[in-house]
Amino acid sequence: MDDLRLIRLTLGRFRNYTELAWQPGARLVVISGPNGSGKTNLLEAISYLAPGRGLRGARLSEVAQGGTGAWAVHGRFETALGPTEIGTGTTPDSPERRVFRLDGAAPRNQAELSSRIAAIWLTPQMDRLFQEGLSGRRRFLDRLVHAIEPGHAREVASHDTAMAGRNRLLSEGRRDAAWLAGLEDAMARHAVASTAARMAMITQLNAALATGVAGDFPAARLELVSPIAARLTAEPAVAVEDWLRAELAQARARDAAAGAAALGAHRDDLAMFDLASGLPAAQASTGQQKSLLIGTILAHAHLLSGGRGFSPLLLLDEPATHLDSDRRQALFAALASLSAQVFLTGTDADVFAPLRPVASFWKTGNSAAFNALHADE
Repeated sequence: MDDLRLIRLTLGRFRNYTELAWQPGARLVVISGPNGSGKTNLLEAISYLAPGRGLRGARLSEVAQGGTGAWAVHGRFETALGPTEIGTGTTPDSPERRVFRLDGAAPRNQAELSSRIAAIWLTPQMDRLFQEGLSGRRRFLDRLVHAIEPGHAREVASHDTAMAGRNRLLSEGRRDAAWLAGLEDAMARHAVASTAARMAMITQLNAALATGVAGDFPAARLELVSPIAARLTAEPAVAVEDWLRAELAQARARDAAAGAAALGAHRDDLAMFDLASGLPAAQASTGQQKSLLIGTILAHAHLLSGGRGFSPLLLLDEPATHLDSDRRQALFAALASLSAQVFLTGTDADVFAPLRPVASFWKTGNSAAFNALHADE
């Protein structure tokens, strides 16, 4: 298996980098530096080379240096299909429209990009994933699904587009039965497809986690909380689509009053439990939750490696925060055993000292012209 490797990253007017040309080098890459010096921005730049909205999910115009003008990110990779160059960014005329280049040409579709690259990440904002709204948990799960099933993003987007159209008609008091029925049919079809893909991902992850692929991290058990998923466990997809269409038609008055659909793929939620104790992640400490998330990401990396023929890039922003010394050692051991290329950040390089024999170390810092990146020997 030829694993995915980022061998050169070039930035232009991206966040606080006026320009940067960087060759990460090793399979394990540690980036340290003070807060605000550009560590997370580097991970975000890498995340933009894969399909999706990037590590922060920011508006594209916010990414440009100073919040105005165009920005660009370019990566040179070794991939399972050979050397590959991927570029992305915006133009001055279209600051909210992102363009891609794959080996110098526009890719035919997102699936063509996904055949070359995948990236998954963990950020400090995810430390409270199970204390906040369900949308963050669903996006986390959808990123895992999309890395293995590139068509999943299209199903989710189609569901949300149909739902937005239905919401608009209902809010305007326009009760055209045929029009609403068409939108509800699209919602039902795409909701069932989206939920089924999420269920399949959870089944695969649970099986992998039960085998101990996460090493010494506490293994999680995942569950999709969804009335659509509950029906799919007992009924064929076509029957569930029929049920959802009927429910949406009956709920028009209620949804019009609420201003939102009470049923659909947008209501799916991810629950996580400690496999050994059964403790829900929502009741666990921040450190325990982070350990469960890291274990899940490691299991996903193993799944993607087996299913797609290459491991994803792992972007771990401040992964050691909230982990005790034992969990940190378990993390470093697990990362050292992976074939994936891993990028880690932290304010203190000494935290990652056990990785020095196998990792390259870099330090961010300000210069007069732009934020710089230096090898930290």
